[in-house]
Amino acid sequence: MSQILSLAAPVAVLLGWAVRARCGVVVVAGAAGAVSVAATVGVWAAGRWGESQRWPGVIGLFELASLLLLLVLALRAEDGRRSAVVAWTIGGAAALWPSRFEAIVGPGDALTLFGFGSVFALPAVLAGLYLRGLDEKRRRSVTAARRAQRLELAHDLHDFVAHDVSGMVAQAQAGMVLAASDPARAAELFERIEKAGQLALASLDRTVHLLRSGETDGPERGPQPGLAELTALTDRFAESGGVTVRLDAPEVQAGVPREMAATAYRIVVEALTNVRRHAPAARVVDVRVRREGRRLEVMVRDDGGGPHASGARLGEARRGEDGRGGAVRGGSGLAGLAARVEALGGTLASGREKAGGWRVTATMPLEGR
Repeated sequence: MSQILSLAAPVAVLLGWAVRARCGVVVVAGAAGAVSVAATVGVWAAGRWGESQRWPGVIGLFELASLLLLLVLALRAEDGRRSAVVAWTIGGAAALWPSRFEAIVGPGDALTLFGFGSVFALPAVLAGLYLRGLDEKRRRSVTAARRAQRLELAHDLHDFVAHDVSGMVAQAQAGMVLAASDPARAAELFERIEKAGQLALASLDRTVHLLRSGETDGPERGPQPGLAELTALTDRFAESGGVTVRLDAPEVQAGVPREMAATAYRIVVEALTNVRRHAPAARVVDVRVRREGRRLEVMVRDDGGGPHASGARLGEARRGEDGRGGAVRGGSGLAGLAARVEALGGTLASGREKAGGWRVTATMPLEGR
């Protein structure tokens, strides 16, 4: 009868492993440990094993190995009271297992059993905790990466969608004025509004798709606009009404890292958007992107259209001061771009010109950070 009890815990382990998806590894490990302790007590009552009985000993080694493996998996899967109870239960089962062969007599035997259980259980506990620490670190890394991706998408919405929508607003206002006096030009403006709206919707669709696919291992983001798209950007801005854009961007695409080119494009987008929002009277905007030695310099400057617009943006800039005494000014868009430029080892500054108007400048090193 006592030899049959050697099969109790292994059978419990096998049955529990079959239903682990429903009950959980922690429950399976706790139940297997409790069955092992109960089997030891049953051996005490039915009669202890002799040293010549090999099969109970071989099965017992399989039992101990299974319990310790379950302990590692339970500690890796869960942190809390239940895992602590499982650790104590399996540790006790491992400590009591030798008593199936010999009775406990005196504190010396109890101390021996405690040492036996510690030698077997402690490495399993440490291994489980170590694996759980690695899992937690991996989860934190994934969470941080997803958060960074969503912040990047938020910047995309601000930089691109806001630019298109502000253009639509400006053209709609001009169209309302021209609707009565020049219907043909008003119709052209409405066509441009339609195109700008399609661009904004495309940006929104792309961002929503990326946000949805970000919950799983979805597709990577497509290539971001860079220096090659500056001409099309400034042309669309000039077509939106009443502003002459002078682009000075010689062939600088070669050798410029993709991330830096995308950042330069974003700086121009944000600067042009701010011109439309805060300096509607501006008539000339200069955009310059040049190589200066081993640096890439980006400058966007407008004539302001009078002191009122520049003064309004000065107040906007003071509210957006970064609080560190730096030269960065502007709204949340420029603040986010300043952080991006700093990450690339460069600087970004903006402010009012003495002759009126507003200037945004950025300098980024082409080699090293």
